[in-house]
Amino acid sequence: MSKKRVAAIVTHYRPNSHADVILGKILEGYHQDGGPGPELELASMYMDQFPEQDLSRSMSKKHNVPIFQSIEEAITLGQSKIPVDGVLIIGEHGDYPDNEKGQKLYPRRAWFEEVTNVLEKHNKVVPIFNDKHLSVSWQDAQWMVQRARDMHIPFMAGSSLPLSFRKPEYNPPMGCHFDSVMGVGYSGLDIYGIHALEVFQCIVERRENAEKGVRWVQCLQGDAMWDYLESNPEKSELLRTVLDAIPHSGTSHDLRKRKELQHGQVALFRFSYVDGLDGSIAMLAGVAAGNGFAARLSGETEIRATHIEERPTPYPHFMYLVKAIETLMHTGHSPYPVERTMLTTGVHDMLLTSRHYGGRKIQTPFLKVSYQPVDYPHAPEPITF
Repeated sequence: MSKKRVAAIVTHYRPNSHADVILGKILEGYHQDGGPGPELELASMYMDQFPEQDLSRSMSKKHNVPIFQSIEEAITLGQSKIPVDGVLIIGEHGDYPDNEKGQKLYPRRAWFEEVTNVLEKHNKVVPIFNDKHLSVSWQDAQWMVQRARDMHIPFMAGSSLPLSFRKPEYNPPMGCHFDSVMGVGYSGLDIYGIHALEVFQCIVERRENAEKGVRWVQCLQGDAMWDYLESNPEKSELLRTVLDAIPHSGTSHDLRKRKELQHGQVALFRFSYVDGLDGSIAMLAGVAAGNGFAARLSGETEIRATHIEERPTPYPHFMYLVKAIETLMHTGHSPYPVERTMLTTGVHDMLLTSRHYGGRKIQTPFLKVSYQPVDYPHAPEPITF
């Protein structure tokens, strides 16, 4: 199998950034030690920013990968045609402003538009991967997916965490029925809220007759969050169970009283699916140190919980994201639906909007996103390629 050549459009490239753990695996192998890697070749880069500890210049020199001054030049390699087989948009990390809702304004939508304009100008279609959520707003996400459909562009997006290790192993069968579900996330509501939603969605989409979308969302904080949990014994039990499965500080009991949970990055994400499933994710920055998921399946009495692991350097869960990107570039088909990330982007945007307006419940008829989930594997034990 010959390697597919890809252009990378990047915010910035420093150690342990998303650019490092994606492009580094293309340039220097899955373990970033010169060993085996994907059947991909990095043909060019466009860098928006050059921070301290910048790696792009040294990696460009080491691997003879040119850095171009514009997105179009990176895609065309400075020629009058498009010689690359695909484009990676890695719009994560860097010095960008926040909006009033606390969302980092990365230029993903603008870059996607510019990339697709270049493809249209040169009358060529190649696959595009967009790292993490599609953009800050539902409107942008919807536009991007529709633009890809209109141009017949193979389009893939999303977090690396749906592909990560689960301890204990947990993968409910396709077509299952959930009686109740609960997720836990950590860190900032913007930067890690989308990871928590992507992990949650990649599991609950496996339910019977999924996916039809989300009908309303609400972001609860402070007393409203704890009052809701205390008035819902099933949710409280799920929360205690999932916390016991993931790294966290102290006890999972009496969370309301803990001082480290009295800040603006602690919240309960609530959302109701069109089919009636009640989604809940407790974002517990300061206590939780990982993402987790718990569920009670119909017909079972036991709650099953798992920790979605993020292992340190060389961040092996990103190896499986790179493998999925490799599949996209070689087959011309996304290995799992981009509509998943379109939905999570919209839910995330509306949850942060709810938070901005004091926890208002927001009806979301526009989030009736239907798609057919696929049984795509996450990282196995032991690690294999």
